[in-house]
Amino acid sequence: MAVHAHPDDESSKGAATTAKYVAEGHRVLVVSCTGGERGDVLNPALKDDAHILRDLAQVRRDEMARAIAILGCEHTWLGFVDSGLPEGDPRPPLPVGCFALEDIDTPAEALVREIRRFRPHVMTTYDENGGYPHPDHIMTNRVSVEAFLAAGDPDRYPHAGEPWQPLKLYYNGGFHKERLQTYHQALLERGIESPFEDWLARWEDRPERRISTRIPAAEYFDVRDDALRAHATQVDPDGAFFAVTNDIQAEVWPTDDFELAMAYVETDDDEDDLFAGIDPARADELATSRPTLLRDDRAEPTVKDWR
Repeated sequence: MAVHAHPDDESSKGAATTAKYVAEGHRVLVVSCTGGERGDVLNPALKDDAHILRDLAQVRRDEMARAIAILGCEHTWLGFVDSGLPEGDPRPPLPVGCFALEDIDTPAEALVREIRRFRPHVMTTYDENGGYPHPDHIMTNRVSVEAFLAAGDPDRYPHAGEPWQPLKLYYNGGFHKERLQTYHQALLERGIESPFEDWLARWEDRPERRISTRIPAAEYFDVRDDALRAHATQVDPDGAFFAVTNDIQAEVWPTDDFELAMAYVETDDDEDDLFAGIDPARADELATSRPTLLRDDRAEPTVKDWR
């Protein structure tokens, strides 16, 4: 189960791993916490499209359906309202009724219901800072952690289905500093202008993350990119995300990266499989037996809650 804030996040974060596990016969469920209703149109070619401006919410649902079909996974909407990304000094308040202002029990119970219905052994989501400090990404982390810890407890959210304990929770590694530096150097060595220099220059303000798990997924980079391009309003096809061709990526950084945050099974910090340490013969039994948490490597957030 991959828990994301908005449609398009599932295609820009860990999508090659999603496609890989689907191809290997695993069921993968993407959960979108919001519909992305307050998102900007980031593709310059579509900024003045009348249909998009008239009904962005439906456009993004249609884009999501295309991306999910490309990835081959399952999908559900959690049903909460995009908070937007307030800008200005001082920042305006978040809009009333948005996801980031929900009492945490409300979205957590909705996610627990999906966990108990789908019965995943592994969950992925964002780190404590949201990967970047969008209010919905920060809230997605809080809701995912709450639901991960509550889903196996029959006393928590008792009306949300039979208890089921996912065995591992990962944070998406995303574009961490080492990966960006590698891309930057690879472009320069090939005489290609790099779009990452300014990004790296600002990196000192961001905390370093611990990568525990590297999933070989280069074979699925094209699928990932096709899924991301399906979100046509949300990606500039000439932007930095596509600056490093997939053949270069396959050579210099052929993995999707994750940070193991919590686990109910024995683990180490050199994994190449999200299911490492999970015995398939005993996984369901363990998930219904209220196991003991063996690993908890969550960190304190370094950005403030938008509340």
